[in-house]
Amino acid sequence: MSGNTVELLDLVARWVHVIAGIMWVGNSLLFNWLDRSLVPAGTSGQTRKPIGTIWLLHSGGFYYVEKTLLDGDKMPAPLHWFKWQAYTTWLTGFALLFIVYYAGGRAAMTDSEFGGLNHLTASLVGISAILVGWILYETMQRVVAPTAPAVAAVVWIAAFIAIAIELTRVLSGRAAFIHVGAMLATIMAGNVFWTIVPSQRELVTSASGERGADPAISARAKRVSIHNNYFTFPVIALMVSNHFPAVYGHRLNWLLLLIIVALGVAVRHVLNIRWTFTAWKPALTAVIAAGIMSLWAIMRFGASPTPAFAASTGPVSFLDARHIIDRRCALCHSERPTDMSFGSAPAGVMFDTPEQIIAHAARIRERAVLQKTMPPGNKTGINDDERAMLGRWTSQQIGSH
Repeated sequence: MSGNTVELLDLVARWVHVIAGIMWVGNSLLFNWLDRSLVPAGTSGQTRKPIGTIWLLHSGGFYYVEKTLLDGDKMPAPLHWFKWQAYTTWLTGFALLFIVYYAGGRAAMTDSEFGGLNHLTASLVGISAILVGWILYETMQRVVAPTAPAVAAVVWIAAFIAIAIELTRVLSGRAAFIHVGAMLATIMAGNVFWTIVPSQRELVTSASGERGADPAISARAKRVSIHNNYFTFPVIALMVSNHFPAVYGHRLNWLLLLIIVALGVAVRHVLNIRWTFTAWKPALTAVIAAGIMSLWAIMRFGASPTPAFAASTGPVSFLDARHIIDRRCALCHSERPTDMSFGSAPAGVMFDTPEQIIAHAARIRERAVLQKTMPPGNKTGINDDERAMLGRWTSQQIGSH
């Protein structure tokens, strides 16, 4: 399959994935907000007993929303369900994992220059991590949580941390971040498929009976829906992490990953309790500030020592640097790449002319010298001496400006 064909498949899957994800997350946040914003409703003139109501203003009109369990009233029609957004998001997400990672070529599963697994084994490790994480979560929720919710939470959190750390150890940082996000997204989609939708079917059946709906059925669906609500912010952050090599390529990337997840959960929690916690605004500011400062401190002070590009070895000429770039980088980063794994030049970065190379000196230093995230998986076999030469040359270029 040609690089352009793969890139087109990537575009279509990513396009649908993002749109479906926006719809899913939007619905989730909206209904969570509605549940927390409903006000007690009167029952005058009604046979059913509303749990709560709310008035909304949007797009040039007023909306009146009522939440109820029907209590034996006739089932309304049509009744709108919210499930396909979740299913479509997960299906297109898995398609992207296959296109970008498992099929090979678009993104490296491992950092081959540091040794490790072959591509097939690494792909199986990524898939296994997703499945194991989901199975552990389901086991805790269905077997342990009904009688010992605190134990279920501790076991699941410990397992999540262990899986995340191990993935950053055996996979490339970029692949590890994406697979941790995919694991959480799989749990979310699984909650919709295995718990929320079946519970809603039971609720419809229960509400159609003489005794009305069973609140316990509604509560079961709501519990895992709240879990999805807390997972949402971390998943979004992890899914866009592939744009930030300074994060996933960091030597403490496992710690940065865990802080990102914890920050997303903490922000979501403050937003969830703002109806009953009057000091939520300063608390939210403090949580965000603490999270950002933690990320900055680790990235700033926990980075690997900057390689020594000793001046005693002499300056590196542009021709020497270009010789390395032509052999190790321009196979992809060219107007007419010879490696068609990506179709066209990744991110539109090309090294065909001296001006293009010099203009990207700082980026070459960051990706190829400091983070060593380029070439992906070191597929072109750049060695430490060549990285050091690029480091000295980029230092000369940055210092001259």
